[in-house]
Amino acid sequence: MNKVILIGNLTRDPETNTTTSGIKICKFTVAVNRNYSAGDGTRQTDFLPVICWRNQAENCGRFLRKGSKVGICGSIQTRNYEAADGTKRYVTEIVADEVQFLSTRSETYSDDMDSPQSAPKHNKVEELQPISDGDLPF
Repeated sequence: MNKVILIGNLTRDPETNTTTSGIKICKFTVAVNRNYSAGDGTRQTDFLPVICWRNQAENCGRFLRKGSKVGICGSIQTRNYEAADGTKRYVTEIVADEVQFLSTRSETYSDDMDSPQSAPKHNKVEELQPISDGDLPF
């Protein structure tokens, strides 16, 4: 069985590309805090590369940004390739089957970032005034 579940934050904006056969692919790195602290009290963090495909890739590239909190369910995959210098390199990454967007849009986008749609602006709520029961429509 090969199953991984993670919750973390993107370390940079996702990279979206299309393969030569027209399939969307999206890559990003998620920072995940460990459950325990080191001896000096600092908390360790793992930086895990994530890859997703097709519609999920398109949505991740469109809506996620650096700092976005995500929940990921997928599997671990290891692949290898030969580098330009002739050495064999290994890459371990998470292949995401599901990506849940856990940040709200206003947490993800700041005012100086371009977004697919502008983040909702919230007006300050005026102080509520009491009303009589006779004014209620029900």
